[in-house]
Amino acid sequence: MIGNDWDEILETEFQKPYFVKLNNLIQNDYEKHTCYPRINQVFDAFRLSSYKNTKVLILGQDPYHNPNQAMGLAFSVPKGVRVPPSLVNIYKEYHSDLGYEMPSSGDLTIWGRQGILLLNAILSVRENQPLSHKDYGWITFTDEIIKLLNKKDTPVIFVLWGSFARSKKKLITNNRHLIIENVHPSPLSAYRGFLNSKPFTKINDFLVTTNQLPINFKLKE
Repeated sequence: MIGNDWDEILETEFQKPYFVKLNNLIQNDYEKHTCYPRINQVFDAFRLSSYKNTKVLILGQDPYHNPNQAMGLAFSVPKGVRVPPSLVNIYKEYHSDLGYEMPSSGDLTIWGRQGILLLNAILSVRENQPLSHKDYGWITFTDEIIKLLNKKDTPVIFVLWGSFARSKKKLITNNRHLIIENVHPSPLSAYRGFLNSKPFTKINDFLVTTNQLPINFKLKE
C-alpha cells in the first residue's frame, strides 16, 4: 500500500475491523463525491518519510478541502497553487528564524524526503466540507502512528501547532523525544506566540544534539 517499512509495521493495523470499515467508507465516498487529496496521494506522507527515516512529525488536522490544494502532506500545496494563509505564516517564521527568502511555492515535498512526516490526523476530506471524514476512523489510525513513533529508540521531534495537535501530547510518553508545541499558525492565532518562536532552529539544534543530521529547510524555487 505504501512501499516502504510502514507496510510491515502497519500490517496488523490494516487488518483491524475499524480500518477495514474505514477503507470501505473512503472507497465509497471517493466514488460518490469529489474528495481530496487524490486517492493515490492519501498515504504520500508515509511514502516520502519511512518509519526508519522519520525524525520529525509535523501534525496537521484535516486536508485542504478546496480544489487543487491537498496533496497528502500536511500544510503543503502543489507548485503553482496559491500558498494558503497558515502556510504563509509558517513561511514568515521560516524567513524570520532561518533568514531564507519567502518561498513562492507551497510544496513541502523536500522536507518530507528528509524525514519530516507531514501528517494530517485525518487523511481525506470531501470537497468544501472540512472535517467531513473526521468520524471515519482516521484519527484512530493516526493516533497509532504517533504511538509507534513514540516507541522509536532514536529521538523524534513532535511539532504540535494548535489545540487539536497539542491534544496528542498525551500519546508521547517517552522523554527521549522533543515536543515543540505552540498555537496554530493560522491568521487567527499566529500572533499569539507562533511568530518568533523559532521552531526550525529548535528542530535542528535537537537533531544535532542527538547526533542526527539536521534538516535543510531551504525550499528551492
